Amino acid sequence: MHSHRFLVTGGRKLSGSVKAGGSKNAALPIIAASLLTQERVVLHNVPHIADIETILHLLKFLGIEASFEGNTFTVNAAKIDNRDIPHEQVSKLRGSSLLMAPLLARNGEVRLAFPGGCVLGKRPMDAHLSALEALGAQLLEQDELLHLKVSRFQGRDFTMTEASVTATENAIMAAVLAEGMTTIRLAASEPHVQDLCHFLNSLGANIKGIGNHTLHIEGVDELHGGEYRVTSDYLEVGTLVLAAAITQGEVEVQDIVPHHLDIFWQKLREVGVHFELSENSVKVLPSEKLNAIKLHTAIFPSFPTDLQAPFAALLTQSEGVSTIFETLFEGRLQYLYELEKMGLKPKILNPYQAEIEGPTALRGSTVASCDIRAGAGVVLAALAAEGQTEITNIYYIDRGYEKLDEKLNSIGAKIERMIT
Repeated sequence: MHSHRFLVTGGRKLSGSVKAGGSKNAALPIIAASLLTQERVVLHNVPHIADIETILHLLKFLGIEASFEGNTFTVNAAKIDNRDIPHEQVSKLRGSSLLMAPLLARNGEVRLAFPGGCVLGKRPMDAHLSALEALGAQLLEQDELLHLKVSRFQGRDFTMTEASVTATENAIMAAVLAEGMTTIRLAASEPHVQDLCHFLNSLGANIKGIGNHTLHIEGVDELHGGEYRVTSDYLEVGTLVLAAAITQGEVEVQDIVPHHLDIFWQKLREVGVHFELSENSVKVLPSEKLNAIKLHTAIFPSFPTDLQAPFAALLTQSEGVSTIFETLFEGRLQYLYELEKMGLKPKILNPYQAEIEGPTALRGSTVASCDIRAGAGVVLAALAAEGQTEITNIYYIDRGYEKLDEKLNSIGAKIERMIT
């Protein structure tokens, strides 16, 4: 097994233009939802990242015809084997939980080991199970593996136990083929949840209220095949914009959906970053001075937890004391211990809250990527640091970002990928 790491030479201003790729968080549920139809589905703008390769292997393990070439993912789930999905198949991908509703809808049964993925504190399956049971699924076992059965999902008016993104996505996929009308309350409404709904509607589903926290879904007997373009990745857009800002660069990021990032633009203005938004691109300009702010994560449309670590990298260069309040995952502030190795003196008040005093003169060091977004955070810090930074565990970064090193290098960064 080869180990990959980045060597980042800091202190270079980024300039030029770069295009955001497709959304990982939209592509995974959309691929899972492609199993709801027996006809062929062709998906465009799918990011070429490790998580997509993992779900491709999973589909093939289930006897499903699937291929992934360039940025096009093709699925033909005319037949799906009813097999136990063992731990080695799901341990690399927490998103494998998204297969529960489609497999139940198609085979009437699913036996799935507990999913893996990023270590972000406890992310139990309770919200998924509660939603699937509300729609008529029977939970037969949840000790060694998750074993559920259903004859056909039944439409119902119910409230999610929490606004979990993946649990909401499972509930939506269960409801589109359910008998009768379903109302899902406290539904997550992130851009990737919206994209899943638009995709399903393009195959003949009937989902209303997209983008709101209450969804109304009228069940249909079957879905047809089709072609669909996955939305651009607003989290990658945010990361690229922050890379430009932290290096005082002048960069245009293309293929964006501005309203996916309303609160992000607001926070950038508070910090003092200059930028110009247009219909599907943003131009970041050098800023005179950056200000400290309060950053509070919450469910969409509030500030996304997945941009908290990259934004914190920018706050290391802001004047004054910035406060971070992470409300979703207790493991999300671990990257601050890595930034400490680069000269930051963070105050970690508890697993959810921290203070960052800036501006800090960051210096190159050897740091680790703790999860996908923490990895992006240390990459941004390395761009602003003096000297060279070695980043290990970049497997996480590759899971969530398509060729982040190549994209940043195309606008003036110096990131070498080392393989040992």
